[in-house]
Amino acid sequence: MGWIALFSCAAWVWLLLGQALFWRTDQRLPPGSAEPERWPSVAVVVPARDEAGVLPVSLPSLLGQDYPGRAEVVLVDDGSTDGTGDVARALARAADRARRPGGGGLPLTVVSPGPPEPGWTGKLWAVRHGVGAVRAREGGAPEFLLLTDADIAHAPDSLRRLVAAAEAHRLDLVSQMARLRVSGCWERLVVPAFVYFFCQLYPFRRINRGVGRTAAAAGGCVLLRAEAAGRAGVPEAIRDAVIDDVALARAVRRAGGRIWLGLAEHVDSVRPYPRLADLWGMVARSAYAQLRHSAALLALTVAGLALVYLAPPVCLAAGLAGAGGASSAGGGGAAAVAAWAGGAAWALMAGTYAPMLRYYRQPLWQAALLPLTAGLYLLMTVDSAVRHHRGRGAAWKGRTYPAPAPRAAADR
Repeated sequence: MGWIALFSCAAWVWLLLGQALFWRTDQRLPPGSAEPERWPSVAVVVPARDEAGVLPVSLPSLLGQDYPGRAEVVLVDDGSTDGTGDVARALARAADRARRPGGGGLPLTVVSPGPPEPGWTGKLWAVRHGVGAVRAREGGAPEFLLLTDADIAHAPDSLRRLVAAAEAHRLDLVSQMARLRVSGCWERLVVPAFVYFFCQLYPFRRINRGVGRTAAAAGGCVLLRAEAAGRAGVPEAIRDAVIDDVALARAVRRAGGRIWLGLAEHVDSVRPYPRLADLWGMVARSAYAQLRHSAALLALTVAGLALVYLAPPVCLAAGLAGAGGASSAGGGGAAAVAAWAGGAAWALMAGTYAPMLRYYRQPLWQAALLPLTAGLYLLMTVDSAVRHHRGRGAAWKGRTYPAPAPRAAADR
């Protein structure tokens, strides 16, 4: 037990110092970016499948954007059965009536692509159709694409800030991880940890330095330079990607593009996850795809989660119990090592989690519960693999996607 505790503690020291300070939450959109002399044109593409319930909260925030340049919103109704397209049109008419004469706001177009062709995920098929629709406009193709989900609400200056940052820093892709909803008890327990684990896997500072191969984006809010999209061949080049945001960022970086990823201050997800089952499905849908559908990577991940997150409190408890009942100096010494190393690892774990809890405005005592949350994520990851092998992996709103088939390097 003592050696396990020491290994866990050493792992946390390395994560604290050697993983590009993943635990810090100060990677935000640079404030006060100089506004460009000429505002480039932008098309906002919103793939939507059965989103009538969230559109009244999210879509008006896009239609009401205060953007000085030419911009429009294209909502792609991806085979919805709940009247998503009709709701979107009604919201656009209401926004037009409420808008003051001469005021801002963006026009809306609703298009429907039909069922996805073989080899395409539904979301990327919708993005392809939306991008194709704006590229065919008589006024010319837009210079930027804002790819945002139907459940994402934007502050009125969100688009303006994104474009200003991209232009000021010559970025080809600017992505913000929307602040997810944390209202219910399960959301408070699981959601901040979801973002924390993502930052640990894809350290924002490493991505933004442009050093190495690490690349990622947050699919809820991606501003993409149209020229960079063309060089990277997206969305065609990533047409079967289940984790499309990471695949998009990698494709842009491989094509020589500069990318930036940070936490959002003015972009929020409005989708509720009131039950553990809802959050479980969100994670299990793509966890095994993240592991490239590899049983070996799954085994390593389970072992790593157990060693890094579950071992510290177990070693601390076992060490304290052993020290209290030890009858020999040798036994007591081993128990003491397990106790202090396990306690130190747990303290480091909680300390690195505290900034994310502060970002989500949650009490810091919840940091002590991270081992419990990590245990849930371990089970979700295993369940993701089970679902895949039962033919139910990567399921989303009535569609299930198999593992992508290998493609030639020139096609990636």
